[in-house]
Amino acid sequence: MSLARTRRTAPVCALVLSFCVIAGLSRAASREAAPAAAPVAPPAAAPMETKKPAEPVKAPIKPVKAPKTLPTITYRHVPGGFPADPGQTDPTPLTEGLHAPRELPLYDAPGGRPRAFLPPDIRGVEVTVPIVARRPGWVAVLLPSANRRIGWLPASGWHSRPLRDQLIVRRGTHELTWLRDGVREGSWTVAIGSTRTPTPLGRTFVLGRTGTHGAVYAGKDALVLGAVPDDRDAVAPGLRDAHTGIHAWYRRSAFGRSVSNGCVRLPAAAQQTLLDHIGPGTPVIVLD
Repeated sequence: MSLARTRRTAPVCALVLSFCVIAGLSRAASREAAPAAAPVAPPAAAPMETKKPAEPVKAPIKPVKAPKTLPTITYRHVPGGFPADPGQTDPTPLTEGLHAPRELPLYDAPGGRPRAFLPPDIRGVEVTVPIVARRPGWVAVLLPSANRRIGWLPASGWHSRPLRDQLIVRRGTHELTWLRDGVREGSWTVAIGSTRTPTPLGRTFVLGRTGTHGAVYAGKDALVLGAVPDDRDAVAPGLRDAHTGIHAWYRRSAFGRSVSNGCVRLPAAAQQTLLDHIGPGTPVIVLD
């Protein structure tokens, strides 16, 4: 909005004369007694910041002493009572593994009940299990010989091992992908489990490698996973106590199909690539 100028009709001289007389008297009076200046109020003080008290750091929950009579996880058996893996479909790479130099008790929760001992090796093969979660003073790991189960250990008494590789199996596209440090190194069309004996879903890991017998395996070793058949009675009797594996296959017509007892079948050259680079503890995730 702008200001508009206005013109007045009153006599201009009279107004000016009156103003001058009043102004002169005012100046004379001000010489005798000038009023005191109004005190200037000090600036308002800025409000003081109040810091919230820091939340107390929770002390780690101490483990209950495990009885020596606890069962030890074996190739065929894991005791019950362990919780489900909450991130079983999470494809985020797991980058740290754990090796127990001696039998260590596994708990069903931080500070929970001890359920079984994690052995340093199974059938002479050193066991390295991926770490999937942490709490103050505790770590959670994937279990061998069980599907989609985790156990908790105190955060000491074991050796840490870096995990650079990851294998992703997608059942819907019959594809296995190898990642190293999050970068794809290779991808192959594979055969997976049939509808009756599906390749178990979820996160698992490479337990170790084993020799094979018969020309069907193209003369290549197999990678044995921590996963086992979800329905042992559905597989052939000779495989009911076996683990799911990743192995070569002699017939190219099998690739891209769901025809195995749960194992993942690869071309021989692809299997050799994995054998050259993939070690124990490597995380494996099977997705739809």
